[in-house]
Formats: sequence, C-alpha cells, structure tokens
Amino acid sequence: MTRIVPSLAAAFAPVLATLLSATPAHATDGYFLNGYGAKAKGSAGAGIAQPQDALSVAANPAAAIEVGHRLDAGFEVFVPDRGASIRGNGAGLNGSYNGNGANPFVLPEIGYVRPLSDNVAVGLAIYGNGGMNTTYKANPFAAFGGTGPAGVDLKQIFITPTIAVRVAPGHSLGVSPVVVVQGFQARGIQPFSAASQAPGAFTNRGTDWSAGAGVRVGYLGKLSDSFSLGAFYQSRIWTGRFDKYAGLFAGQGGFDVPASYGAGIAVKPVAALTIAADVKRIEYSDIASVGNPLSVLFTGKPLGADNGPGFGWRDITVWKLGATYAASPSWTLRAGYGHSQNPVPASETLFNVLAPGVVTHHITAGATYTTPSGLELTAFAMHAPGQTVRGSGSIPAPYGGGEADIRLGETSFGLSAGVKF
Repeated sequence: MTRIVPSLAAAFAPVLATLLSATPAHATDGYFLNGYGAKAKGSAGAGIAQPQDALSVAANPAAAIEVGHRLDAGFEVFVPDRGASIRGNGAGLNGSYNGNGANPFVLPEIGYVRPLSDNVAVGLAIYGNGGMNTTYKANPFAAFGGTGPAGVDLKQIFITPTIAVRVAPGHSLGVSPVVVVQGFQARGIQPFSAASQAPGAFTNRGTDWSAGAGVRVGYLGKLSDSFSLGAFYQSRIWTGRFDKYAGLFAGQGGFDVPASYGAGIAVKPVAALTIAADVKRIEYSDIASVGNPLSVLFTGKPLGADNGPGFGWRDITVWKLGATYAASPSWTLRAGYGHSQNPVPASETLFNVLAPGVVTHHITAGATYTTPSGLELTAFAMHAPGQTVRGSGSIPAPYGGGEADIRLGETSFGLSAGVKF
C-alpha cells in the first residue's frame, strides 16, 4: 500500500491524457454514459444504491463510505452505428448517409477511494461523461454547398474529488465538486453558416476546449443487510464558451452540462443475489444550445445568438434494472436492462443528423473473477439495438422541405481491474 498510494498521481495522469485525446461517441442516456465503472455497466448502469467499486462515487458520492480502500481502472471500447436518410427534399439532399467514418472509440476510467476513519472517506474519479461523434464521409449537405466530411465531435471529461461522511449508522452523505473539461469541433456544415450571427466561427475551426465546474451530492442508506436506498443530484455545470464555434451554439458558443438527478434501490432477496433499480432525470432542455428548437431561427434569432436555435433536445427519464449474482467466492455474474426516453423529437431531426442520440434500450452482461491474490478482473458487454426516428415537419421550407430520418445503434465492451488495500 505504501508504494501504491504515492504513485496515484502517476496512475491518474495517463488516464486523463488519454481521455483528452479520445473521442467518445454517443452514450445511451442521450449523450451521457449509461453507467460508471465496469461492474455497474455489467448491470445496465444501475449503481445509485449499489456501490461496487471506486467508480461508484461517480453515480453517488456517498458510496465512498461503503466501498472501502480500493483502486479501480478500466476501459470501454465503444462501437456506434449512426446514420441518416433524407427524403422528399426539394433542394437535392435526398439520400441515405453513413455517419460511421470514425470507429471504434476507446474510453478509459479510473477511481480511488480511501477511508480516513470509520465515518469519513475520500476519493477521486476521472472518467468520460459521454459525448457525441458523427463522421459522414459523404456530406449530407453537399447539395447545399457543404464540402468535405460532415459531422461533430464532442467529448467531456469529468474529474470528481469526493468526500463522504457517515452521519448515522447506515446513513451516509457525500459531495463531489465536479470539474469538466470538454472539447468540440464541427466539420462540413458550411451551408448553415448563412443563418449565423458569426459565420466565421461556425464550422471547420478545429477542436475548441472549455472547462467548468458544478457539484454533485448524494445519499446512501443501508436500511438493512438486504435493502439499500440511494439518491443523487448533480447541478448544472457552468462552462466557458466554445469561442471557435460562437456562431453555432446559442449564447455565443455556450455549452453547459445539464443538471441531472435520480434515485435507486438495491434488494437482496437471497444472500447471493442483488437486484438494483435506478431512475434518473436529465434536463437537456435547460441548456439553450442543446434544448432550443431550430424553429427559433425563424423568429429572428440567428444561430449563435442569446437564446438562439439549438438541437431541440427534450428532458428525458432513464430507468435501469440490474442483477448481480455471487456464483462462488471467485465468480460474480451480472446482467441488466436499461430504457431511456428519446431526447430528439421528430420535428428536430435535421440538425440531429449530426447528433442522432436516439437509442432507447440497452441490454448488458458482465462478470468479475477474483484471483487468489484478491485482484478483481471485470468484463462487461452492452448492446443498444438500432433505433430510427422518422422526421415529421423536420426540414423547414427555406431548406427545401421534406424529412430527415436519423438512426443509431450501439455495441460496447470493457475490462477493468480492481484491488482492495
């Protein structure tokens, strides 16, 4: 332990560097990840009331009290299948377009928790919150004058130091200051710059970076050996503007992270089996650049203006149900199912050709093998079946009318290693 703890900075640094250079694709909760830590991901992401490893503090800061002294690190390989079709357009956009010009994506994560006493624990987690990526080698907007590949690339890296306190037997509270570093670039959407208040800060400007901060608080109650409750609230994360894209995002490049909150339960019907269920709400519509509809453009507000047009995403509720079964002292098995509402209305599919975050179901499986030395090796797999949203009134008459249909499916798998001290 004395050799490991001083080297934590060295362990976290390459993960942070990799996250900054990685390109997260769509996640299954809109553009949020469906879970944090390989163990939770194996059970559909359910983890608010079932802490299993050091990354559990990303779902609920109060979990730091329950996981003990441990270090967990892993990675996820993410393979999205995204695309679009345009029909009935009078300006020449009709066709089917493949957005998979970049695949796959690798996303690492790392977490460390250490008790300071029986009633206080601290931790640190670094992970990708999610993101979106599309790369259309055949530009869907070429008939308008779009040149080169089209698409967007958003990545968000969260850094969350955590402190948790046991306030009464079985009841803990936790708080995590949340620091986010995010990068964004857009390519090939030149035709829409004519509707921007800053057409020179709209597309093909390379990756721009911004940073910001917020807070996450959590509660975890172990009401008995077989029943736990948990809840969390994460504030809106106020970030700096993407200056290179001040003509694209509302508020001169604003792109804050929306608030989210949720609750969970974990029940042990028998000693070896845990059933966990979570519900979470994500308030996408409160972020103008994400939630405002494209129709704002035709009320006199250009792209990039204060409270200007956005991607039209609505708030969503997410449900997760997971099972964890301790088959033996060496093997733990997991499975789960998650369902989320679709954030993209049928009327908003034109801009969301760039960001088709529309999957609504995912299934998962996973397992942990504990070696004789105590090293925990965890693997998981996730599949989100392809989902299509057919446009309805989606392409305004000034852009030739017709409809844009968008689609997304996802597959991922991951590995992690964990050690208790």
